Amino acid sequence: MTNVLIRDVPEEVHRKLTERAVEMGVSLQHYLTTELTRLAQAPTLDEVIARIEKMSGGSVGFETAVADIEEARAERDSRNSSASSLA
Repeated sequence: MTNVLIRDVPEEVHRKLTERAVEMGVSLQHYLTTELTRLAQAPTLDEVIARIEKMSGGSVGFETAVADIEEARAERDSRNSSASSLA
């Protein structure tokens, strides 16, 4: 395995990470290794978007889909606020 050295970690961040490691019953090193592994395995937002854009089967672009969802949510919220004012 390789080593990673992180300098200039704020005291409050170090304290919080140490607390979390203690709560889990592991060393700070083990806790950070687990968290860094989880972070590295999770796709970034850009990776997720790129993966979605490569998918086929639909004819609606990403931006159009987002706009349609936002419009549907606005309509739903408008109906919900009208219904609650009638009650």
